[in-house]
Amino acid sequence: MTAPGWLRSPAGVRWLGFAGSVCAATDAVLFGAPVWIRRGVSVMSILRGPNGVLIMLLWIAGLAALCAAWWYGRRLSVSRRWILVTAALWIAPMLLVPPLASRDMYAYACQGSLFDAGFNPSVVGVSAQPCPWLESVSVVWRDTPTPYGPLWIILTGLAASWGSQAVALGIFRAYAVLAVLMLAVVVPALARRTGASQERALWLVLCCPLVPVHFVGGGHNDALTIALLLGGLTLIVGRRPLGSLVAGGALVGAAIAVKTTVGVVLPFAALLAAGGLCLSRPGMLRFLRRGGAVVGGAAAMLVALSAGSGLGFGWAVALSGAGESRSWTSPPTAVGIAVNAVGKVLGVRIDVVPAVRTVALILLLIVLVAIWWRFRRGDALHGAALACLSVIFFAPITQPWYLFWALALFAAGAVRARWLEITVVASMFLILPNGDGAWKPLQVPFAFLVTGLAGWVVWRSWRWWREPVPVEGAPA
Repeated sequence: MTAPGWLRSPAGVRWLGFAGSVCAATDAVLFGAPVWIRRGVSVMSILRGPNGVLIMLLWIAGLAALCAAWWYGRRLSVSRRWILVTAALWIAPMLLVPPLASRDMYAYACQGSLFDAGFNPSVVGVSAQPCPWLESVSVVWRDTPTPYGPLWIILTGLAASWGSQAVALGIFRAYAVLAVLMLAVVVPALARRTGASQERALWLVLCCPLVPVHFVGGGHNDALTIALLLGGLTLIVGRRPLGSLVAGGALVGAAIAVKTTVGVVLPFAALLAAGGLCLSRPGMLRFLRRGGAVVGGAAAMLVALSAGSGLGFGWAVALSGAGESRSWTSPPTAVGIAVNAVGKVLGVRIDVVPAVRTVALILLLIVLVAIWWRFRRGDALHGAALACLSVIFFAPITQPWYLFWALALFAAGAVRARWLEITVVASMFLILPNGDGAWKPLQVPFAFLVTGLAGWVVWRSWRWWREPVPVEGAPA
């Protein structure tokens, strides 16, 4: 689709995105995620309430403007400084507004309060204390152990130690801004080492609409996770000395200690450090020496944070609490919902969601091993991005901001992923400004849609698997 003339200019793109951010920030004030929990929120309930039409118009217009500006901005030839200023302008409206499109910051505050009181959030839910701000946390997560790693628990404890929920929320937003600043440094550095366009990588990552809306507005810790991860990979890529590999592994370990799911990248980081895996004796020794330095650095960081914080290693298995929530955006959950719906039509009351999720996790392990083996002598950064996508695809819960993991890895590498960029744009419209799902009343129809899409992805993945993978250093 051809862009209007004004959208082909840097000024048009910059100010369209800024206008979109202002619209979304205004919605944070009108209908964001306040301290109290709104019940039974849907598009129709918003429209029937005070300022409902204005709220929905601002939300749709704001997201559409941010997405259009990001999409058409990919084609501009601009400097890194221009991109940094543009990203700052898009983020600025989100700095002082209430939490937007998520209640996760309230859960973070209670998890931090729990840790500050001497409890282990990896073992017990926030109701165990009880947290002084418990009523602001969604009921689903009050008795569920935190799914995050020890570094994030330490950081939440630091934020909560001030004894004020408002201060804690401000600190979480400061963490997000610092993470964005880190991304501004490490993204072009990693792109330079991989031979990718630094400006394009910086634009795709820093000006992605997920950044102002979900990472700064919503305060999610994914920005910090990816900043640490890309920083570690920057120290690993290329013919780096062993000391750099250990340091890079430590940063990857720190990323895992925020959000454990990015641990799937660690085996690919080992491949990057060794320049791939050759099954000859010298190749194996090189992989064990250089890949082992990366894994050793990550393990040392995780052990230090787990032991130093007193949390132990319970965080490594705390992800099981994801079973409390069900949404059609997760393919395994969607398949289970669709099967349940068919059973209901046939007069059979069944619940196959837990079983489908269990099968999906088993399949995930197989897929991750297969991807690693396929890219053992190829583009390991590409393999890492696909591994992150596999986690998102097979996970029991899938949120729009999870796509940022793979997006950042693709952006910093040589592989274009326009289909992923389209998916990011579409995902922006799945959440309402208060954090509820925009399409929740259509859960069953959308579950059937996602089930069909999952089948197509499996079929397309099988075709892709049968294609030869390019070997790094081989002629194209």
